[in-house]
Amino acid sequence: MPVSADDAQRGDVLAPVTIVEFSDFQCPFCARVTPTLKQIEATYGRQVRFVFKHNPLPFHANARPAAEAARAVLALGGSPAFWKFHDLAFGHQQDLGDESFAKWAVQAGVDGAAFAAAYAAGKPSAKVDADIALAARVGANGTPAFRINGVTLSGAQPFEKFKEVIDQQLAEAKQALGSGTRPEDLYATLTNKNQAERPAPSPSADKARDEDDDDTVWKVPVWPDDPVRGPADALVTLIVFSDFQCPFCKRVEDTLAEISKTYGRELRIVWKDNPLPFHPRARPSAEFARFVLGRKGNAGFWQAHDALFESAPKLEDEDLKAIASKLGVDWASAKAASAQQRFSDRLDRSIDLASDFQARGTPHFFINGVRLSGAQPFEKFKALIDAQLEVAKALVAHGAPRAHVYDEITKDGRGPPASETKEVAAPDANAPFRGNANAKLVIQEFSDFQCPFCSRVEPTLRDLEKEFGAQIKIVYRHLPLPFHEHAELAAEASQEALAQKGNAGFWKFHDALFAAQTDADGSRNPAAIDRAHLEQMATELGLDLARFKAALDSHQHAARVRADADAASRAGINGTPGFMVDKYYLSGAQPTAAFRKLIRKALSDAKKK
Repeated sequence: MPVSADDAQRGDVLAPVTIVEFSDFQCPFCARVTPTLKQIEATYGRQVRFVFKHNPLPFHANARPAAEAARAVLALGGSPAFWKFHDLAFGHQQDLGDESFAKWAVQAGVDGAAFAAAYAAGKPSAKVDADIALAARVGANGTPAFRINGVTLSGAQPFEKFKEVIDQQLAEAKQALGSGTRPEDLYATLTNKNQAERPAPSPSADKARDEDDDDTVWKVPVWPDDPVRGPADALVTLIVFSDFQCPFCKRVEDTLAEISKTYGRELRIVWKDNPLPFHPRARPSAEFARFVLGRKGNAGFWQAHDALFESAPKLEDEDLKAIASKLGVDWASAKAASAQQRFSDRLDRSIDLASDFQARGTPHFFINGVRLSGAQPFEKFKALIDAQLEVAKALVAHGAPRAHVYDEITKDGRGPPASETKEVAAPDANAPFRGNANAKLVIQEFSDFQCPFCSRVEPTLRDLEKEFGAQIKIVYRHLPLPFHEHAELAAEASQEALAQKGNAGFWKFHDALFAAQTDADGSRNPAAIDRAHLEQMATELGLDLARFKAALDSHQHAARVRADADAASRAGINGTPGFMVDKYYLSGAQPTAAFRKLIRKALSDAKKK
């Protein structure tokens, strides 16, 4: 459940519980639940963060215009203005219309002329469309719909219903933090966990597929080194994305065995790894299974596969060593292969494929290209396999070779969406950077020193620098957002640090700016980068203070900052942080895997040139 700087938010970005609301300004139930949300805020304070996403329903004529007006207010006045507009809209639903939107925008603190221009130009439309598409993907078909750390709660529920889920998530968060999860990683970790471990829906009485099942045929490739159970000419290919530490993957293994027994040579099972990041022993187990595959072939892999699931959740090194002994493979060699990351590229490739085909969570299946998610009962598999057998048999009857049936069925299937690309004007030759000055791959970071998400992504960038080393160069570019009152002057100050102390001075100032805004208790204090604090930082970092003050007074570096912002605007980058990985665009404080995927893609492109 992605949350980015483009979303309206209130509350601490590091809150242990995040409530994402899909809402419609004309929906009476959305208005009805608003006091409940305020009660939650009053009860839990900084423990809960609220995120608003738009889902204007098509039968509410004024809902879409209201959503676009709210987006325009957010762009111009930030989240504080948005929530003022939000309250006015829900408080006066009978008055929804352009005249009211303009009045409420001004009451929310936004310049009336600027609002009118942004609203009329239709700039907010793209984000509203993106929110609607996301709502459809996650099954939020009505309003209001909530995801509490990814846990679904639908409708205008009473406070007690919210409290039950929030209290459970607070306990989960405490446990995760105690296990070493960083506060900035908590939301992604818990959301992924809740998505992966959500209970499978019960099948209907007539075994029909649920309304939210996806009947699209997806063109998921079968690679030569994929472990396979069943004959190559089976009429049905079942691809499974799985994780050896996932309890639901273990649970579905009995079902898969029953399916194999039922369909015999008509079924081929293809294994693909998707070790989830919050399962610490999933990747070592996958590496071990890959090692066995290399030593003992396909049959050896499945022996390891069965032994790993039998042992799970006991998958520590001693457990893997015992399995190695049982299978007759050398544990020391297997351990060395893992330490040398011999299988990293192969596993990462499979993880990327899962992401490409939106195989969120494990287990996740494609049966002749048709998606089935979760540890479903035998009947769900049987209904889909029987339908696909009929399709396959018809193809064979018309002359298709059995061994080509899967390719024939999926040849016109849907592939993964293309990575978003943008064209951005090249940075100034003297732009601050980290990494290898002559690296083949340049990553441009458009950032705002007052943006909490820009601060949040910094550890991820440091991890990427360690991983890719001399292959990458990270160039910093300024995009101070208009509703961050200290951001633009801070950007100018950082440029003066660059002018006086070069790259090293810039990055010291950069780090100091982000560090200053986070208090000891984790709360944010944007005032810590006002003019007085900028001067204090300059003194502490050994800059020439008189020269520093003169540069800020004269706005000596304003044109340089504005040039970066204009380049971002022309490319359609309006939020922070925003990244260009060569030509590929990535928006927001994304997890390491999202960056890694685009970096590998860009490096591969470079080799082909």
